[in-house]
Amino acid sequence: MFKVLGVLLALHTATSTKLVCHMTNWAQYRPSSGKFTADHIDPFMCTHVVYALATINSFNQLIATEWNDEEQYKVLHSLRDINPALRTLLSVGGSANGISPFIAMVSKPENRAVFLKSAISFLRKHNFDGLNLDWEFPGQMGSTAADKDRFSGLVEELDQAFFQEARDTKKTQLLLTANVAAFLPTIDSAYDVPKIAPHLDFINVMTYDYHGHWEAQTGHNSPLYRSNHDSGSHLHHNINSSISQWLSLGAPGEKLLLGFSTYGRTYRLQSSDTSLGAPATGAGEAGPFTRTAGFWSYYEVCSFINGATVEWIAEQEVPYATNGGVWVGYDNKQSVTAKVQWMNSNKLGGAHVWTLDMDDFSGLFCSEGAYPLVNHLRNSMGFPPKPTTTPRPTTTKDPITTFCSGRPDGLYENIADKTTYLQCFNGITYLQRCQPGLIYWDPCKCCNYP
Repeated sequence: MFKVLGVLLALHTATSTKLVCHMTNWAQYRPSSGKFTADHIDPFMCTHVVYALATINSFNQLIATEWNDEEQYKVLHSLRDINPALRTLLSVGGSANGISPFIAMVSKPENRAVFLKSAISFLRKHNFDGLNLDWEFPGQMGSTAADKDRFSGLVEELDQAFFQEARDTKKTQLLLTANVAAFLPTIDSAYDVPKIAPHLDFINVMTYDYHGHWEAQTGHNSPLYRSNHDSGSHLHHNINSSISQWLSLGAPGEKLLLGFSTYGRTYRLQSSDTSLGAPATGAGEAGPFTRTAGFWSYYEVCSFINGATVEWIAEQEVPYATNGGVWVGYDNKQSVTAKVQWMNSNKLGGAHVWTLDMDDFSGLFCSEGAYPLVNHLRNSMGFPPKPTTTPRPTTTKDPITTFCSGRPDGLYENIADKTTYLQCFNGITYLQRCQPGLIYWDPCKCCNYP
């Protein structure tokens, strides 16, 4: 990985574990309480937020997709005034008439050169910390086998371009990440793992959508292990098989992020059989907010399970619920805990969430507070407590507990100790410490060399 230290060093959290959370710019069009925009994000919950989705135009340039994206970028980045450790990435992908915009762009060196330049310019203009590649998937949806190598080349060229730009401008190097497949045949056909892994800061494995209403029997959206109903290719439709494949192909475990979904997949049952593997005749009806047949957000699942029968699939360590001829496989706190334990035992780099806007972000539906799944994931991963109504515990006693009373949220110099700084949030004072060897500089609101 090409890396360079900029003049101004970013403030980092104490842990190297990543919790990367996606938000989507189409969630703003959901009705009523389902509407989600960047101002709903808790700035202390995730280590990184990925804004989805940008795309590539016919001139091979990175561009926004929604009328108010630039406004939402500003709202997203205002969260860093509250939590400077938060990092943001812009995800690029999508399709036009079912064809990925990556295909034409990677086909010629001159097209890729235009994209590299436009990506750097766009990310810097809008203050993103990096780029997330969401090509689903090289070698599929109109592309050819040659696109496997072209994707590898694109990843390497982006990394080199980001390195060169950081060296020339003395800025912190832009991050480079990718969302990648979980199905074994796609992994094998789409990615040259030894070529791409060194150039990516982390790799989001999309360990969900293993089963859905397109199948004639019920199956869980994101099982940890195989079940005794699985056979043939379905033997590998589970998290354990997917991550094992990535590891066997040479992906470093510390770069792999396990995918956690905040939605469930629904089926319409064919008979009175409600078990895993029961005959099904298609999708359950669309939820009132996500409005997609066969697919419910977690907050829609909460409304369903109030009167449903909830079961636990012991061999896969995930739940499902049934009621009125509808079957839904989803994740809850118990399955999240099981997956975090598995993730830790396999020494992965952390987790990524699809998406913030499908958790109960408002806390109105599940009676578990705001973001019940993501907050439980965060806690299960061992992150320190978030700022609440009392100061966050620190190893250094804070001598200025009333400093933030009446002050705006933000960062302030601690005159008594330049290796620390004061963070104000909701009128509460938090004493934060710079990385070893650095001191706080108030003009840049950052930690830097003395």
